Amino acid sequence: MEGEDRPPQEADAEPVTTSGTSEAEPGVLSGDPQNLSDTDAFNLLLEMKLKRRRERPNLPRTVTQLVAEDGSRVYVVGTAHFSDDSKRDVVKTIREVQPDVVVVELCQYRVSMLKMDERTLLREAKEVSLEKLQQAVRQNGLMSGLMQMLLLKVSAHITEQLGMAPGGEFREAFKEASKVPFCKFHLGDRPIPVTFKRAIAALSFWQKVKLAWGLCFLSDPISKDDVERCKQKDLLEQMMAEMIGEFPDLHRTIVSERDIYLTYMLRQAARRLELPRASDAEPRKCVPSVVVGVVGMGHVPGIEKNWSTDLNIQEIMTVPPPSISGRVSRLAVKAAFFGLLGYSLYWMGRRTVSLVLSLPAAQFCLQRASGPRPGQ
Repeated sequence: MEGEDRPPQEADAEPVTTSGTSEAEPGVLSGDPQNLSDTDAFNLLLEMKLKRRRERPNLPRTVTQLVAEDGSRVYVVGTAHFSDDSKRDVVKTIREVQPDVVVVELCQYRVSMLKMDERTLLREAKEVSLEKLQQAVRQNGLMSGLMQMLLLKVSAHITEQLGMAPGGEFREAFKEASKVPFCKFHLGDRPIPVTFKRAIAALSFWQKVKLAWGLCFLSDPISKDDVERCKQKDLLEQMMAEMIGEFPDLHRTIVSERDIYLTYMLRQAARRLELPRASDAEPRKCVPSVVVGVVGMGHVPGIEKNWSTDLNIQEIMTVPPPSISGRVSRLAVKAAFFGLLGYSLYWMGRRTVSLVLSLPAAQFCLQRASGPRPGQ
């Protein structure tokens, strides 16, 4: 499993020039399979892979093809996160092009969904528990954690309406990539804590209150037809875009900056591949790679726009220090929370004392204690 780190840098090598296709064309191997060297075994498996790779693949209409400067090809599958059709599109694309790398719109904080079964994911997605809230606050801080839980509530609302767990297209991509020889699997999304901390920093206190209010009272019914109609723009991201449309800074951090990060990761994955050598004396040879990216449909236009531009992700990976209003709002939220907790404990204590004192046994004890003592 590849994590958030950059893929290994390509070694200095002379590119292999081929005609007609961008892949290597290994020769036919002969001889006893038991006596194959590691290089010959690699070439044999590579040859089998290239035979299954279609020169002119029959791709779904949701696939956008991009070409890197070195000739590497990237097939970006735009998906709706709650769509069975999207899962089929991912499977078909990977089987048609037999990629060298598969990149998905996930980060290390959400990678667990790749190996969980559908029933467990469905139950997890529907449940927004206190434990999840505490974990989100520990990872992202108070305000960012609350924002993440509100977005989980939106996802849980869609899950409950459709009876379908999110991320099915990513799980299909993970399974299909494991069936392709020499195929790597990369996580291509920016880490959630960075995204939410930058998003919170972009909002004023009242903007945070207004956005939280809109997320808390989201209850419109959603049908599967609504999801399929949103194939040109992912449903969850479309709902978010409608709610954050009046907050351009929030849209920039949640959507536009992640477009840049996803583009960067796809370009890092689309590096030429170095073929194995039979000996150190043999010159190094590299061939263009084939990459499949699986992202929400709402990110595809941004990836196309950023594909040929110079990208610097250092700026979008930094978390700005909290502003004065941010510090004041956090103190206000904490004060309100502890104040409410203290008042609740006080109210519960009074009720408990009243109930205890109303019991006959307690009344009898009070009368005995307040009555005249013997001998007085």
